[in-house]
Amino acid sequence: MVSVLIAPDKFKGSLSADDVALALERGLLEAAPEARVVRLPLADGGEGSVAAACAGRFSAEKVTVSGPTGRPVTAELAVHGRTVLIEAAAVCGLGVLPGGRKAPLTATSRGVGQALRHALASGADTIVLALGGVATTDGGAGLLQSLGATLAREDGTPIGPGGAGLAELHTADIAEARAALAGVDLVLATDVVNPLLGPTGTAAVYGPQKGATADGVRELDDALAGLVRRLRAGGVAQAARLADAPGAGAAGGLGHAGMLLGGRVCSGADYFLTLLGADEPLAASDFVVTGEGSLDEQSLSGKLPVALARRARRPGVAVHAVAGRCTLPRDRTAALFRSVQALTDLTDQDCARDSALSAHLLAQCGRSIADRWIGCRGTETGR
Repeated sequence: MVSVLIAPDKFKGSLSADDVALALERGLLEAAPEARVVRLPLADGGEGSVAAACAGRFSAEKVTVSGPTGRPVTAELAVHGRTVLIEAAAVCGLGVLPGGRKAPLTATSRGVGQALRHALASGADTIVLALGGVATTDGGAGLLQSLGATLAREDGTPIGPGGAGLAELHTADIAEARAALAGVDLVLATDVVNPLLGPTGTAAVYGPQKGATADGVRELDDALAGLVRRLRAGGVAQAARLADAPGAGAAGGLGHAGMLLGGRVCSGADYFLTLLGADEPLAASDFVVTGEGSLDEQSLSGKLPVALARRARRPGVAVHAVAGRCTLPRDRTAALFRSVQALTDLTDQDCARDSALSAHLLAQCGRSIADRWIGCRGTETGR
């Protein structure tokens, strides 16, 4: 019997990782009903991280916190024992903006700090922050304030929300926030390597996606630079060094705030592969099917399908990829994937906005993989 591991990421805007896995499984089993299939929905630290964790051994727990504009949002955390996973996008993401109206200068990360407090109150000793997909560029100021940090204007009153409020910062004292997380393993899961400031920083690279104009980007970058200066003046000597560290610019500067609190940055893809227990089914499989919404140049920096393919080299398992679209030529993917299929090659319609069409085409891809690599008797594994 041929053993197949189906371990995809989500197809953003279309299907969750679990839905992708189900569609691929359906098609594959139609063509090879004798195959033994294990589904393992995955995530890389961005949107869908909680859903992927809860499809495994984690359980969901709801918490109501401040959203990016201050309105309450109810988000799900993933909990397993004393480990709590917080998905920043579920708290202050672009997807929870009221009416979808972007607020590049005023969106706040306060709710992420509130979720952290909830996790601490529950006795968590490991907290994973999945950093990605946020609407904020406040350098984590809202998070820090929620944990007791003093971020004040010249008259001593607390600064307002977002990067616009950060521009008024005069005094910064984060001692209480640091004390709140003493003894906790804070994991910052991200595959963003941008620093906090400058032309490759969080405002310049991600601000426009969040609605910032060219002037807004400059305002946000200046405000973040001011935060670093005020932190140094407040006794945080490593603030500038950490601002230059890879990942400091993740999630509008939440990466930098997490580092200030003692957090450690790790590859979201690799961390989630370990967290969700990918190694055991990987070693037991004859081949693997993975995928994501867009297989592109950014994928090669270590996003989930590539991280999985690299990990599969150890047990020598062939990996097949399915993507919503693929912009990489075959010579860029051949060392990683035995085959690559893209949904955009199968239709002229916009499947990224049509979940039913995406699921139908994924099932078609599953059948194609089974026909080509398993064969009618299940004897060809593609190793």
